[in-house]
Order: sequence, then structure tokens, then C-alpha cells
Amino acid sequence: MRRSDNRKYALSAPRRWTRIAPNVRGATWILSSALIFTAMTALIKVVGTTIDAIEIAFFRSAFGVAVLLPFVHFMGWKTVLRPKRLDLQIIRGLTGSLALITIIYALTRIPLASVTGISFSRILWLILLAVIFLKEKPSWQRGTATAIGFVGVWIIVDPSTKLDLGTAAALVNAVIVAINIVLTKRMTLEDESLTILFWGMAISTIVVSLPTVFIWRTPDIYEMSLLAVIGIGLSAGHACLIHGLRVGDATAVMPFDYSRLLFAGLAGVLFFDEIPSIQTVSGAILIVAATFYIAHQEAAKAGAPNGSST
Repeated sequence: MRRSDNRKYALSAPRRWTRIAPNVRGATWILSSALIFTAMTALIKVVGTTIDAIEIAFFRSAFGVAVLLPFVHFMGWKTVLRPKRLDLQIIRGLTGSLALITIIYALTRIPLASVTGISFSRILWLILLAVIFLKEKPSWQRGTATAIGFVGVWIIVDPSTKLDLGTAAALVNAVIVAINIVLTKRMTLEDESLTILFWGMAISTIVVSLPTVFIWRTPDIYEMSLLAVIGIGLSAGHACLIHGLRVGDATAVMPFDYSRLLFAGLAGVLFFDEIPSIQTVSGAILIVAATFYIAHQEAAKAGAPNGSST
């Protein structure tokens, strides 16, 4: 192929991509994010054998801030550093720090598939929190689906055995993420996405740095390389997720996010000799079915196929 032909092919590739149906492109972005997230969680398990979860959380936040800095400079420092609701930014940063530590701790203690399955229960906790604190009354369909989803959580946790700290951390993480979803939705009414992301990462870096001082162990070159990849990779995964939701309808593309369960199971088997138990598989199926149904019902009730389900 001649050089001119190569150039024409390179120029036409983006055009062919934009001609693909939006939902197909959106699903591709969501699948990409699922693969990236799974790869990064696997790396967290690897580096977690020698580095404490709190220190990993610190480097994840620090590298996340570093990735965002060029975008902050491009948008303008004054714009990003002046949020409309500083109080909500601080609260989200504090809860986000705890969410980061708990998910990393869980990943270093229990199988990937179990952590991933429990993490999908965040929507169920969101509904439960709304019932308890906002006195919302869900429909019987939504209530039934939520109850079924919690049965799935109960199966994965397996209360017949002693609740280990890794599973407890995964449960706490799901609850905190549910709280953060509420905060984030509230904040998006007034602040730009970059402002929310940057403040969350910056506050998390500051908060997590405090306990990191007491458990610090200087990473070697190999560990530092993994920590850098984790920080940058998770940011890239979030970017793919956001872009997928922007391109396609949420109800059409978000089901592909559940592929993380499959990827996590495969990664666990291939790299960590973790064979998902019958309880984990059964519970995950119930959680996924329940949250998918709830998301579908919410979109139908809103009368729009592109209602947010993150």
C-alpha cells in the first residue's frame, strides 16, 4: 500500500467510526471501560501483596490529579477551582476517600468476582437509603426487585460463615458509593464534571496522605510503575465510561458494564487461581437482574430512553 493510500485510510477510519450507530459506539466504550477497570483491579491485587491499601489509595488519587492537571489548565484554573458548592465538594471528597480505601482493601482480601458482584449492589443501597432518609415509597415492582437484589448480596456474603473484613469493606464501599451518587447528581446541577472530578481527587489525595504517613513504605521501581498505571488507567476507565454514556442511550449501553463480572471471573481464574463459588455466581446473577430491571423501570417512568443509570 502506498503512503498516500495509508494516509487516506487513516483519515477515513474516524469517519467510518462516526457512521456506526451511536448505541454500538457507546457499548464499545462501556466494554472498553469494563476491560480497563478489570485490568486495574487485577493490578491492585498484585501490588496489594506488598503495599498497604491506604498507600495504594494515596497514589491512585495523586496520579489521578496529575492526569487531570492538563485538562484543568486548558479549561482554566479559576473556573475549576471555584465550585458553586464547596461544602458538597468537601463531603464528596471525604466519602470518596473512604470509598477508595475500602474498595482497594476488599480487592486485596477477597476474590475479584466477589468484590465486583457486591459493588453492583450500589443501586440497591441507593434505593434503601432513599426509603430510610427521604421517606420515598417505591412501587411494588421496584421494591420486589430491590429485595431480590439484596437476596443476591446475602448469598455472596454467605452469613452462615464468619464475615471477613474484606467482604465487610466491599459492603461498606457499595453503601458509600450510593451516597456519592446522590452527591454527584446534586453537584452536576451547578458544577462542571471536571470541577467535580478534580476536587474529588484533590481532597482524596490530601485526606489519604495523612494516614499514609504512618504506614509508608517506599515503593520500588516495579511497584511505582504499577501504581502509576493504576492511577492513570482508572482515570482512563472513567473517561471511557462517561464517553459511552454521552454517545449512547444509558439503558442500551449500561448493561454492557455488567461484563465486568465475566472479566473479573476470568481474571481471577487466570491470574489468581480464584474459582468463583456457586454462591458468588448465583448472587451476582440476582444483583445484576435486579439492578438492570430497576434501571429499565426508571427509564420507562421518565419516558426517555437515555435516563442516567450510573
